[in-house]
Amino acid sequence: MTFQQTLETQIKIAVEKLYGAKLESVELQPTRKDFEGDITAVVFPMLRVVKGNPVQIGEAIGDYLVEHVSEIEKFNVVQGFLNIVLSDSYYLNFFNSVPDFSSFGKVPQGKEALMVEYSSPNTNKPLHLGHVRNVLLGYSVAEIEKAAGKKVYKTQIINDRGIHICKSMLAWEKFGNGETPNSTDLKGDKLVGNYYVKFDKEYKKQIEALKAEGKTEEEAKAQAPLILEAQEMLRKWEAGNKETVALWNKMNGWVYSGFEETYKSIGVDFDFYYYESDTYLLGKDIIEEGLKKDVFFMKDDGSVWCDLTEEGLDEKLVLRSDGTAVYMTQDIGTAVQRVKDHPDVGGMIYTVGNEQDYHFKVLFLILKKLGYSWAKNLFHLSYGMVDLPSGKMKSREGTVVDADDLISQMTETARTISEELGKIDDFSKEEKEALYRMIGLGALKYYILKVDPKKRILFNPEESVDFQGNTGPFIQYTYARIQSILRKAADVKLSAVETFIGEQFEIHPKEKELIKIIQQFPHTIHLAAENYSPALIANYTYDLVKEFNSFYQNVPILATDNETEKAFRVKLSKAVGEVIKSAFALLGIEVPERM
Repeated sequence: MTFQQTLETQIKIAVEKLYGAKLESVELQPTRKDFEGDITAVVFPMLRVVKGNPVQIGEAIGDYLVEHVSEIEKFNVVQGFLNIVLSDSYYLNFFNSVPDFSSFGKVPQGKEALMVEYSSPNTNKPLHLGHVRNVLLGYSVAEIEKAAGKKVYKTQIINDRGIHICKSMLAWEKFGNGETPNSTDLKGDKLVGNYYVKFDKEYKKQIEALKAEGKTEEEAKAQAPLILEAQEMLRKWEAGNKETVALWNKMNGWVYSGFEETYKSIGVDFDFYYYESDTYLLGKDIIEEGLKKDVFFMKDDGSVWCDLTEEGLDEKLVLRSDGTAVYMTQDIGTAVQRVKDHPDVGGMIYTVGNEQDYHFKVLFLILKKLGYSWAKNLFHLSYGMVDLPSGKMKSREGTVVDADDLISQMTETARTISEELGKIDDFSKEEKEALYRMIGLGALKYYILKVDPKKRILFNPEESVDFQGNTGPFIQYTYARIQSILRKAADVKLSAVETFIGEQFEIHPKEKELIKIIQQFPHTIHLAAENYSPALIANYTYDLVKEFNSFYQNVPILATDNETEKAFRVKLSKAVGEVIKSAFALLGIEVPERM
């Protein structure tokens, strides 16, 4: 039983003994910084069963707790808030009871699995800044869910079919002169992306030429030879034309290779892949079953719909009148197929931008109506767009911020700032390059993940690589500082702390505050998993680092003659470092030993 559970039980007993009333629950929260205390019990909700003045009720419960709970030293009541002060020995006993802070907060993996989908790109262009936010969110949420005890499968569905890839294929056929990634020394995804941009430029020229001949905008767009050829290429692909499928396989192969290189560079991975070319016909059999169960209905023209008006939505098309599927049909089929492939999956998280909010509301409702037990555990990890100071990105016009270029830019920014600080002159060239990359990627990931997923981000590369404030490099620098302390303290015997319970020196308020924050790490992991929010981990880590730096400035760690005191402070610093490293790993961020 945790102390919070013990405290909740004791407060319920106090209320029953003092007032003859039974509390269903007790609201506990961390005490606000401007008041003395460690845990606050909120009295106001108790007034539903206990009549009286909230301050007097708080005082009475506080007196009872001091008498009956040995860990409680004193209390104070502010309006309807009972602020409880825990003893130094409580925190020291907790601190000495954790054998290894590097795994602190993580719980064993359960049997039921969760599938997390992220990235899911189109194969007509490289990954860009928007994809970066997607993959960082999806990967981090998967790692957090694992730390909270879930078995996790990381997956993506690659959109490798449709008119978009045919546009790139056609442009390469017409204008490519047989060039390949090897002949151009370009990553395959960049090469294919260039032809997507080329198609758009040539298509616009044809539109303008047709408009000059008197066609309307709509007529010109529909009748331009390039779009007609692309549509014909798609028909050939769907019919299994050998030459078209061979070209599709070749160019998609280039793109997959490029994607893998980018994923490795960013530091994310996947357990399974799904491809739209395999899944786009899925779901039609499920629609047939749903018709029999009256989940769907057929209109006079033969089209099939789902009526969601009772749920406050509208009627949703799931099968066209000609029997062809829509995206919703495919997504229904893919979700069901994933559970067939992995029967232990009890829920899924879809990391997709907020422009698809309505789509996922409909998808989840339909799957529930179809009676799948796992449908109650589906979540859309919706996120806002990433903007740059220069404005919105457009992939057709080639104005996107390429993910690879962004990583290179972040590395260069980290190089410039690190060299200005001049603290790594003794590093080898290889060590410097590895450090610049670690700082640059850490800055990028932290800047994106510290923001609530639902919020839109204005990404400023220079601001993200600041060594002060709520940034990745600031936290990385603090970790490196701790490692420096540990190297200097190599001869300090940490075993001297094991039996320390407070008699040999009085614990400093800064030390107590650090232990208090460390103790909150498991709860923070649980909250982050529950809310699918890496931002909770990021901002927890920043709070821990701020507190450590305050401790570092105010408390002598090595400059003390008391060996037990020194050992305790070194061990405390080591624990902070381990929690920082563990927390940052959940965000996919590395930490340097030296900086």
